[in-house]
Amino acid sequence: MELFGGTIRTLEKSLNYATAKNRAISTNISNIDTPNYKAKDVVFKDALNDAVANSLEAKRTNERHLPFNSINHSPYQTIAKNNTMYNHNGNNVDVDKEMAELAKNQIYYQALVDRINGKFSSLQSVIRGGN
Repeated sequence: MELFGGTIRTLEKSLNYATAKNRAISTNISNIDTPNYKAKDVVFKDALNDAVANSLEAKRTNERHLPFNSINHSPYQTIAKNNTMYNHNGNNVDVDKEMAELAKNQIYYQALVDRINGKFSSLQSVIRGGN
């Protein structure tokens, strides 16, 4: 039986996503003048691929075959945006877009932190007997 019904685990995964997104955005901003640097973004993996990877058993006819369950189960991945170019030096970082994404991600992260704090405050209230 889970104490919060999976809510804390979901919030934790969401915080990990927001942290990875913040890391990608800050890397993009710090490399704004780097020649041929391609902006990175954090995106969710395709839900179908995850469902298939988690539900299928691989029949291994040789011990050197890789099992399906050895795949990284992170619900997001960091990708490079190679299809655009904004600057003459091959760099595709748009500082205005990155700053907007950073602000949006900070609001998302703070909302998650507030929600986790609320969960723990509720638990603390129950432990103290409603006081």
